[in-house]
Amino acid sequence: MYHRVIIVGNLGRDPEMRYTPNGTPVTNFSVATNRTYTNANGERVQETIWFRVSVWGKQAETTNQYLRKGSRVLVEGRLVPDPNTGGPRIWQRQDGTAAASYEISASTVRFLNTREENEALRREEGAPVDDLPAAEDEIPF
Repeated sequence: MYHRVIIVGNLGRDPEMRYTPNGTPVTNFSVATNRTYTNANGERVQETIWFRVSVWGKQAETTNQYLRKGSRVLVEGRLVPDPNTGGPRIWQRQDGTAAASYEISASTVRFLNTREENEALRREEGAPVDDLPAAEDEIPF
């Protein structure tokens, strides 16, 4: 059996990278996906689902280096079930309402921002912009 999930959304916070005891890099970040629809009463409803994403290896280092809060990404990977429930991690918010956390182990993370959007995100935090990756249309082949 095999499954794959693909999401497109925005980072909710800056990525955090750490290393496993054997030296493998892993980067974690959260992604919000949004859906807007009109319900049966004619009211416009906005639905947001949050995903916790883990990226491993070289891609973890690249993701940590170039992504920032607000970056738009496409994540492809597999859902990681909660070991206790076999589904999403269930928890209670501070106000007592139930919530679920969906976790993805990413196989691919694609950066969807334009170079200008990346530069704007970097300027907001005061980081240098000259180490950003080149946009695809600037590749000379």
